[in-house]
Amino acid sequence: MPVKAAPNPYDIGQIETDGDADANINYNDAIEYWSSVPASVNGVLGGFGEQTPVPKADIIGSSTFLRKLQTRMGLPEGEQRLTIDMGAGIGRITRDLLWKVSDKVDLLEPVKPFVQQMQNELVAVANKGKLGDIYDIGMQDWAPSPEKTGKYWLVWCQWCVGQLPDHELVQFWIRCRQALMPNGTMIVKENIAPQDDIFDETDSSVTRTDPKFRDLFIQAGFKLIASDVQKGMPKELYPVRMYCLKAAQ
Repeated sequence: MPVKAAPNPYDIGQIETDGDADANINYNDAIEYWSSVPASVNGVLGGFGEQTPVPKADIIGSSTFLRKLQTRMGLPEGEQRLTIDMGAGIGRITRDLLWKVSDKVDLLEPVKPFVQQMQNELVAVANKGKLGDIYDIGMQDWAPSPEKTGKYWLVWCQWCVGQLPDHELVQFWIRCRQALMPNGTMIVKENIAPQDDIFDETDSSVTRTDPKFRDLFIQAGFKLIASDVQKGMPKELYPVRMYCLKAAQ
């Protein structure tokens, strides 16, 4: 799921808005679409690649957000900063950001051409000993392995959770919560719909509203620690918001 433009960057009529927009999501349609786009930064960002300000602004915004949270992301004695990059695409965020703040980064991505391209994008990360496991499955099929349950310092979900219906997303986030170590952190970074959830037929995804996200966080057992709006994005995009979350109990 790329950054989302408003109005629709494709054909008029391909976006539907209603109270049950997520009911239209079809995993097979999504995989088919993403398997058809180039395995490149421009491909995974829906045309907002390195010829636009989006990739650089995105990484700067995320880095700034993490710096503000440093005092809230302490590490228990003897533990490593294990991170998982959900819906990782070709590994852009791990390559440009996550390895710098982590001891090891796992990645999850179901689109096979993207997983293949990761091998090229993450050579330097692997050479630094920071590349962990790569899970080539969908978020709806993922659960932390027994040895990693309660071990993740950071779960990163960016421009990917729109591929899950609401009920599946809550269940996924419950598993993410179980994967986190005590005081572990989940970051969610997504485009925000202005009034109602919006379904996009192109990649079979939903752009959610801010109130919807906040409600789903509560359902999944998370409390919101901090939130900020990404700066420096093109005006034709829906706003991008970052959320920092921790287990509610």
